[in-house]
Amino acid sequence: MERMHEINNMKEAIAENIDDPKQLELLYRKNKIMFKEGLNSIYADLNNNAIVQTWHERLNYQEEEISWGISSELKVVALIAFIGGLLAKTPQIFDIDQDYFFSRNIGLIAFPMLIFYFAWKQQLAWKSILITTIAVVVSGIYINLLPKNDKSDTIMLACIHLPILLWTILGFIFTGGDLKSGAKKIGFLRYNGDLVVMSAIIVLSGIVFTGVTFGLFELTGLNIEKFYVEYVLVWGLATIPILGTFLVRNNPQLVDKISPIIAKIFTPLVAITLLVFLTAMAFTRKNIYQDREFLMIFNALLIGVMAIILFSITEATKKESNRVSILFLFALSILTIITNGIALSAIGFRIFEYGISPNRLAVLGSNLLIFTHLIGITYQLFQSIKKKADVDKIEHAIGFFLPIYGIWTAIVVFILPILFGFK
Repeated sequence: MERMHEINNMKEAIAENIDDPKQLELLYRKNKIMFKEGLNSIYADLNNNAIVQTWHERLNYQEEEISWGISSELKVVALIAFIGGLLAKTPQIFDIDQDYFFSRNIGLIAFPMLIFYFAWKQQLAWKSILITTIAVVVSGIYINLLPKNDKSDTIMLACIHLPILLWTILGFIFTGGDLKSGAKKIGFLRYNGDLVVMSAIIVLSGIVFTGVTFGLFELTGLNIEKFYVEYVLVWGLATIPILGTFLVRNNPQLVDKISPIIAKIFTPLVAITLLVFLTAMAFTRKNIYQDREFLMIFNALLIGVMAIILFSITEATKKESNRVSILFLFALSILTIITNGIALSAIGFRIFEYGISPNRLAVLGSNLLIFTHLIGITYQLFQSIKKKADVDKIEHAIGFFLPIYGIWTAIVVFILPILFGFK
């Protein structure tokens, strides 16, 4: 109800100041998302007003052609892309083992560039930028100063969880440091979904371009594979996150139609697949309590399904009347809770049998967080189906846990290695 209350307040403020252009501009700058929703909700009643018509067109107009932003933004994006590519070339420039470098620094290539972009884009206060910069720099120095031990579970866990930690820092910058705003957190998740879709399109285009390039130069007898891989491919992959972000932020219409379709198609498919998987597992000899590798795959599946649930919910809640999608999401959430319960029981069994280890502790903590998060989401989905709660309650249940994931990943990255003596 909090979100509906905010929208109602905005509607009243717009109606009261409908003939005051300056005050309307101040309301818009104060909260652009709520202003758009508030104005759209009263548009039918005030569509004869020229000011309302102007604002409606301004807020809902969609570019038919691709927008490349303003020149200053293009320069910033080009600079960020260049720095990202340069970071990706670090192993070759300084003769560092590539597997060692990328295992520790893959997140530090993409996320700091996105963090800088959104900090610049949203013109954040220097205090927020300084705190974020310190957090990123400390994380980068820390991960690279950890002992070089390929057999250390805690160091491996730190390397795996660091990108997630940087992702939560990106979320902090994206929301402008406003951790209380559920709408901004959902906006961040929607941005992630759109970025994944756009990045997939860029990658597929890159594959086609690479194939055509190799084919053309093969006809000339020139061997460009080494140069292409070391420069074009490496630099290109490093620039995908910032290029994808630039495109979706300046051209939301590019993925506005694709993301809902993907959500509608994959939600029921994943629900059916998960049901078949759980049924098949009951009739096979796979023992999740004894088979460590199967348990790891099982947990990876769980994380993937959780990501699909979050992505699908952010699309389904755009329209409160999307009842069928909510029903499918409720069914998928129930199945995922069952899957998570099985995983938790297996982890508990292994801890009881073999004792605490860094991997078991990290997986236990992650699964408990996901399990608790899923219960909250499922409950709100159920309430929405019964018409006892608005979709903003679902969004609140999703957004509330995002900072908690960040706290847990920080514990895994910084505390677990020290707690277990870097073993």
